Amino acid sequence: MDVNNDESLSDDDQQELFISFPFEVQKAIDQVLPSKDPLDKPDFNTIDYINTLFPTEQSLANIDDVVADMEGKIVSIDEDISTVVRTQTTASQDGRQALEESQKLIKQLFVHMRDVKERAEKSEEMVREITRDIKQLDCAKRNLTLAITTLNHLHMLVGGVDTLKTLTQKRLYGEIALPLQAISEVMAHFENYSDISQIKSLSDQVNSIRFELAEQITKDFHQAFTASAKVTLPSKQLQQACLVVSALDVKVKNDLLKWFVDLQLVEYKHLFQSTEDTAWLDKIDKRYAWLKRHLLEFEERLGTMFPQNWEVSERIAVQFCNHTREELSALMQKRRHEIDVKLLLFAIQKTTNFENLLSRRFSGVTVDVDKANETFENSVWNGIIGGCFVAHLRIYIDSVDRNLQDLIERFQQDEKLNFTTETSDTQATVIPSCADLFVFYKKSMIQCHQLDKSQSMLDLTKVFQKYLREYAFKLLQNNIPKIEQQPQLKGSVQSLTRDLPRISTSGLMQNFSSLLKEGEITRFTKEEQTKVCCILTTAEYCLETTQQLAEKLKEKIDKDLAEKIDFTNEQGHFQSVIANCIQILVQDLENACEPALTTMSKIQWQNIDSVGDQSPYITALTTHFKTTVPVVRHCLSNSRKYFTQFCIRFVNSFIPKFIQTIYKCKPINTEGAEQLLLDTHMLKTVLLNLPSIASQINRQAPAPYTKVVNKGMSKAEMILKVVMTPIEPAKAFVDQFLKLLPESQQSEFVKILEMKSVKRQEQASLIELCKRVESKN
Repeated sequence: MDVNNDESLSDDDQQELFISFPFEVQKAIDQVLPSKDPLDKPDFNTIDYINTLFPTEQSLANIDDVVADMEGKIVSIDEDISTVVRTQTTASQDGRQALEESQKLIKQLFVHMRDVKERAEKSEEMVREITRDIKQLDCAKRNLTLAITTLNHLHMLVGGVDTLKTLTQKRLYGEIALPLQAISEVMAHFENYSDISQIKSLSDQVNSIRFELAEQITKDFHQAFTASAKVTLPSKQLQQACLVVSALDVKVKNDLLKWFVDLQLVEYKHLFQSTEDTAWLDKIDKRYAWLKRHLLEFEERLGTMFPQNWEVSERIAVQFCNHTREELSALMQKRRHEIDVKLLLFAIQKTTNFENLLSRRFSGVTVDVDKANETFENSVWNGIIGGCFVAHLRIYIDSVDRNLQDLIERFQQDEKLNFTTETSDTQATVIPSCADLFVFYKKSMIQCHQLDKSQSMLDLTKVFQKYLREYAFKLLQNNIPKIEQQPQLKGSVQSLTRDLPRISTSGLMQNFSSLLKEGEITRFTKEEQTKVCCILTTAEYCLETTQQLAEKLKEKIDKDLAEKIDFTNEQGHFQSVIANCIQILVQDLENACEPALTTMSKIQWQNIDSVGDQSPYITALTTHFKTTVPVVRHCLSNSRKYFTQFCIRFVNSFIPKFIQTIYKCKPINTEGAEQLLLDTHMLKTVLLNLPSIASQINRQAPAPYTKVVNKGMSKAEMILKVVMTPIEPAKAFVDQFLKLLPESQQSEFVKILEMKSVKRQEQASLIELCKRVESKN
């Protein structure tokens, strides 16, 4: 039994039955108090609920039970509500009591914290009182310690000054070194007391003693070495004096060493002055021999006189190098016209060897790096003398230029330029002169790098570029065989083609061979083909090696000049040679195929009465492929990418020519078109296998090559299929043309009509029809 909402309750009454909560509240209630009771649902509807309890009139029989059950639930809910209300009342009273307790505790805590703060302030004040006394005691201790230390230093200073005066007068250098060093350290403590007269007086006395010692020791050295630059035995007194000098101002040591080193080189400067024969470059090794001999003698006689950290032997060597570099620079500038490359390289080699010897013998701590040749980074000794040759390295560069010019001329006259091969199985190899050229380049680069890493290396690079271009033109490009101009077919061929209409089909096939021979032209021999391949592989080797050369030069030259190394143009010349070699091979094979294509166009295709095997011109083409391609493939077996380029270039050029020859086969009947279609299919099969033709290894042709062949030859086949299509009905013929040759030009449609011998008037209507159909599509 359904209860009607309209009859039982008004809209206002129904609205009062619903209690609506916000979505978030209802979601929280469902999570906390999950229930399946329909009375707990937020969208509870009383009417629907009553209809559920009493779906039929018969169900009203138990209405009393349902009402009793509902009343029981109401009583239960009322009791639950009363319990909750009482609980909330008790909880409110407990909360107020807890709040009062908390407030009491907070007040107690506040009082306690105030007491703690007061105690902390009292403790801090007590600590300050205690530390104040400690600080005063600590300060007094420091002052007392400083006073005692100062008094001790002053006592040492007063006593030390008197002692130094006595020792200086007696020249007891062995007993002076340590006291002098100690007094110098003590004086450092009195720098802030220089305004005190007593301290200033002591300081002046110490400085006077130091000055007196400097003059006295310098005078002793001068007296010891006045008569001669050598002494028989090291003087112990002078040895001890050096220890004293180490404790004096560094200028004293430097001045003494400069004088002594200059004294050691007096003999050298006299023997090798610019007016002497020994001064010139051809005697440069004598200079270095003098220093080696002198250093051995010096270390044997005087080596123990000087402290080891003075590096006296190294200082002599450094001064020798500086003087030698300056002398050689001036001398070479004066006698510039007398320097040739042989003499220059001799001097550089001897100098480099000597600098290497110095780098192994000495650490270089005394070398003035600012004055050394900064071009050399391996060692401070490298270039310390050799830097003087950099200004004259143009002589070396010019020599390299002349040598390369002679080398190119010798290459041109060399018998190695004969590219003929003794055996048919010989692969194309790199021309030997190419390897010789780059070996010379490598040696020159290494040698120049040892001399200079800046402008000279850049000049050498320009020379390299010059002769790479000359090699590309004179040795490679100019030696590529030339193809003779293709001759025209003779009159006998023309007369034969005029007689073809009177010859039967079988007779026509028999006369193909004689017809093909008439059109033969001069072709490359196998040796010439091999020669072209040799030039190609040589250009490839030069291309790769030139790239490596550029990278090596960039490593060798100074970093700020590396960006100027650029061999792009030279690489372009070798790429051009490679392209020309491939093109000349393609052209040679095309010329071989030309007579067959000419014969194909001269056949009277309208007289063909039956379809047989492939035509002789296809056999002739296949024969040319089998003769030429294996030779090129074998010669370029180590350059497969260029062999692939050769094949692709050939079919890209040959297939369009073949299609144009198809258009020349006019007029043509159906049987002729079928024969030509058969020939085209056979040629397509041959071309697809062209890269592996006549090879024992059946290697799959590269995908780009196969794509070119399929596209081109498929067009040729479609042209012939259109030719085989009847003209009538015209609409079907035009549809077939547009379907099979969708990318063709209007001119090709005309050529097909001419092959079918369609009259001019009919051609015009068909062309118009083709335009209309094509425009609709």
